[in-house]
Amino acid sequence: MSLPQGAGPHRLTCHCGGVELAVTLGDGFASARRCDCSFCRRRGAIAVSAPLDGVRVVRGEELLSEYSFGTNTARHYFCRVCGIYTHHRRRSNPNEFGVNAAAIEGVNPRDLGEVPWADGVNHPSDRAGT
Repeated sequence: MSLPQGAGPHRLTCHCGGVELAVTLGDGFASARRCDCSFCRRRGAIAVSAPLDGVRVVRGEELLSEYSFGTNTARHYFCRVCGIYTHHRRRSNPNEFGVNAAAIEGVNPRDLGEVPWADGVNHPSDRAGT
């Protein structure tokens, strides 16, 4: 199997299908990464990057719930019916979203190969003076 080609827009859905997003990726699937912060390592999702104007809710906005913690910079969105993480506004770059690569139509996370890890435990925003 191969990954969908191009920046998009790609169709992203939660498990129950109640939430659907149209996602245009900033750098295709080359931006795929995992994070080891306390939240992301529990969630286990692979995220890919999209500019803020690259994520549009097609349906199910009323089903999206938001979770935020710590500095409350990152905003994590998930379907309140099935619990699937769809996207989040990034703490590392609030001008972009991370989107759940595995929720994009036609993506099997195995096809992404070895995915690099971001050091969310030692986030630059947590350092004194930053």
